[in-house]
Amino acid sequence: MRYFNLFSNILITKGASRILISDLQRNTSELYPLELCDLIAELNKSSIEEVLTLYDHESKIIIQQYLDLLLEEEYGFITSGDWDKNFIPMSLEYHDNSTISNLFIEIDGLSVLQKIKSSIEKLEIKYLTIFSHKNLSYEEFLKIDRYFKKSPVEGIDILSPYHQSIDDIFIQNLNSEVFRIYNLTFYSYKEKISTLKDDYRFTINFTNQKLTINSCGKVNMDYFNTNITKVLEAINYNSCLYKKIGIDLEGNIKNCPAMPKIFGNVKTNSLEEAIKHSEFPEYWNLTKDHIETCKDCEFRYICTDCRAYTELSHKNDNGLDCSKPLKCGYNPYIGEWEDWSTNQLKQKAINHYKIIANK
Repeated sequence: MRYFNLFSNILITKGASRILISDLQRNTSELYPLELCDLIAELNKSSIEEVLTLYDHESKIIIQQYLDLLLEEEYGFITSGDWDKNFIPMSLEYHDNSTISNLFIEIDGLSVLQKIKSSIEKLEIKYLTIFSHKNLSYEEFLKIDRYFKKSPVEGIDILSPYHQSIDDIFIQNLNSEVFRIYNLTFYSYKEKISTLKDDYRFTINFTNQKLTINSCGKVNMDYFNTNITKVLEAINYNSCLYKKIGIDLEGNIKNCPAMPKIFGNVKTNSLEEAIKHSEFPEYWNLTKDHIETCKDCEFRYICTDCRAYTELSHKNDNGLDCSKPLKCGYNPYIGEWEDWSTNQLKQKAINHYKIIANK
């Protein structure tokens, strides 16, 4: 008897109309028909020969084609006998030993970073996302990087308005001076920098959009990420808010700067005090498997959730908003995408958030 075995790094996510097969070692995901999921389930219980006896001649040809596909894509392998039972499946558990792993902060100057620096160090926050409303000079980029020179911070992502001083030399000099900045996004730019290299220590993005804090929360395939750490986090916790903290432009401490609930203000409270609030971690365990529509979506473990902007249609037994993200136009029941901003069923929520359609 021959048995088909999935490699332990292969994750199959079943949706309402399709499945997604994710290779967590190669960081890739591919869509396949729903019937392939049923076949793999049968092969998991019985030998290939036993499964083939369940089908007529034409169906057997299709089964063999699927087997060839699974082997060609290196999703699995074939063994003889029952020694395959010795293979240990990959654990899907996720552990993050940090108290808070990420901070997302809006700024209109650097003074607030100095104010919260002590809290960042005490909480051992590793990653910062800084959304600046004002132009940042070359010296200010260096200051941001050097503020956290002797801190636990490993990476800094900065979104800042584009200005004319940002040219090739500006970027090249930054590359030689900063160590923690790993991503730069310049928004509201008027012209492209044509000679940028691709070997900087950070990634660079330019957009002509005038980004605001409510520009976040978009769901589309460009943002999907088959990263094993992110996937395991999404299986076990909320992929947007777990161990995250936010600070808005007024200094209010929140789960996310775009969310309404406030747990203090940096003018009078430390981040350590804010996270002790009983309601601060309430969304951490709300996985995509508990969110309306998302729970039936094949993309749910490679997609980042958004609780700041939702369709405002459902609450769970604990009173938490478990509605589908507002800025998602995917329908998993028919496997099609549409423009979320023109969906008439979303207009009430769009009006509630006062969101401009193209944001």
